[in-house]
Amino acid sequence: MIISKTGSGKPILVTGGAGLLGNELMLQLLHRGASVLAIQHATTITINHPNLRVETCSINDIMGLTELMQEVDGVYHCAGKVSFLPSEKRSLYKVNVEGTANIVEACLFASVRKLIHVSSVAVLEKRQGTDLITEDMLWSGSAKRSAYGESKQDGELEVWRGAAEGLEMAIVNPSIILGEGNWDEGSTALFKNVYNEFPWYSEGVNGFVDVKDVARLMIMLMESDVSNERFIISAENFSYQQLFEKIAAAFHKRPPHKKITPFLAGLAWRVERLKYRFSGKKPLVTRETATTALRESKYCNQKILNAFPEFSFTSIDETIKRVAASMQQKLNKP
Repeated sequence: MIISKTGSGKPILVTGGAGLLGNELMLQLLHRGASVLAIQHATTITINHPNLRVETCSINDIMGLTELMQEVDGVYHCAGKVSFLPSEKRSLYKVNVEGTANIVEACLFASVRKLIHVSSVAVLEKRQGTDLITEDMLWSGSAKRSAYGESKQDGELEVWRGAAEGLEMAIVNPSIILGEGNWDEGSTALFKNVYNEFPWYSEGVNGFVDVKDVARLMIMLMESDVSNERFIISAENFSYQQLFEKIAAAFHKRPPHKKITPFLAGLAWRVERLKYRFSGKKPLVTRETATTALRESKYCNQKILNAFPEFSFTSIDETIKRVAASMQQKLNKP
């Protein structure tokens, strides 16, 4: 067995290894010579490496988790459900809250050294009179929140409960993660839409970060003495219009040229909701995603940079060029 960088001789456990972030995290851990134990459930992990062992186990299987935790030194909890459909509120709670509670319980029972939990900036909200959103700006209930945001915040509470019971942990709150993922899912679908010359853009602002940077910082947090803290992980703030223009330039495509107004956004999600009710096909736009596309959310990354002054974020321009080139290569394969 390859000794983990913590020196314990035990492997590191990764949940959600089939996802964009979990996949990149495992690749970096394996490259560093760590032994990795990954769990998969609905989606198959495709990495093949002699120092990677994959077990099928749901994060809602507390007995299975507890058994696997006996073997590991630390845990990266990347597994989670992302959905903005009101009809999936129960499943969001099942995965993001109950599943996280199970991870915490299993860590405590097995005396796992440290847990790095992946949350989201969806648990944060901008305060009136401020420009940048920081780690202490937790959602207060003053504004309507998506079921996804609520589930991630309740999941965090389970992690903080674990900390109160003696579990060493750190929470990361990434903004929108960009990387070489599934062309049809998550943030990578943004690249697909621009490649297909989707004409619409919004002037809403959000934070963006390279998947490689998120994984690197998670490893740094695991190997550091930092404990019981949360960190926003975000490289740069851009409007969606700016982001789409950069992606279009990387693909040599026409950038979006039709502005989405609040009226059009409201009309779009209502039409999509009607389609969903009659056809059962998941809507392309929901009330929550329409609201997010118009909202200005700028995130401050100073806390993580203060914790690791030797770290610097990859520029989003560089990330876009790399991801676009990777996608283009896949599209050109016969």
